[in-house]
Amino acid sequence: MTPSYPPAHGLLNGKVALVTAAAGAGIGYATAKRCAEEGATVVVSDRHQRRLSEAADSLTAITGVKPLAVSCDVTSESQVLALFDASLEAYGRIDIVVNNAGLGGAVELAEMADEQWSAVLDVTLNGTMRCTRAALRHMIPRRSGVIVNNASVLGWRAQRGQSHYAAAKAGVMALTRCVALEAAPHGIRVNAVAPSSAGHPVTTGDLLAELTAREAFGRPAEPWEVANVIVFLASEYATYMTGEVVSVSSRHP
Repeated sequence: MTPSYPPAHGLLNGKVALVTAAAGAGIGYATAKRCAEEGATVVVSDRHQRRLSEAADSLTAITGVKPLAVSCDVTSESQVLALFDASLEAYGRIDIVVNNAGLGGAVELAEMADEQWSAVLDVTLNGTMRCTRAALRHMIPRRSGVIVNNASVLGWRAQRGQSHYAAAKAGVMALTRCVALEAAPHGIRVNAVAPSSAGHPVTTGDLLAELTAREAFGRPAEPWEVANVIVFLASEYATYMTGEVVSVSSRHP
């Protein structure tokens, strides 16, 4: 049975939080919503302009505050820089960056084209790198900030047809650990979450049933359940956590 949606506790009061891939009904939107509910000023981005506008309107209706919405394709360095510039121009600082952008797909390696491999890695791993780099260049001079990356249990666990996605998410895990060491002397924390079916690129039909059967609770995670862990990592309740990959699933190593 899915638990009730928990009330907010002001965990992010006064913070500015930027969330990538925040359109749609997945973890990104749930995270932006949860951050806003917890008191943060939210910047949402996505490469799908229509869906981004719809997400911003939905957040406005729920929270009463219109978020800054900036279209961004994380495979473009110029668009990433424009996203961060727009956020800084609007609010003067960025306290939290949630790197949620990712691209999936199911194809076995023998049938995979170079373009399919490269597309998944460019969004999922390189996009996380670009946004993390932009965040650090702002946060290091301030000696403050939090970065939370969205990885996946597939960074640990094997699954057929997911070599490109799993490789990218394993890369996100390694990136998180290495950057955490570089950022720690500047007072910056870098962590990641590793969801299972809630964050998987394909969560319908037989695959959803297979993933759900592996979970201890016998159900997929709700996107907001992953968002709650992201908010925890971004909050002052996690000040001594960095370089960690937190499984939001029973499918950890």
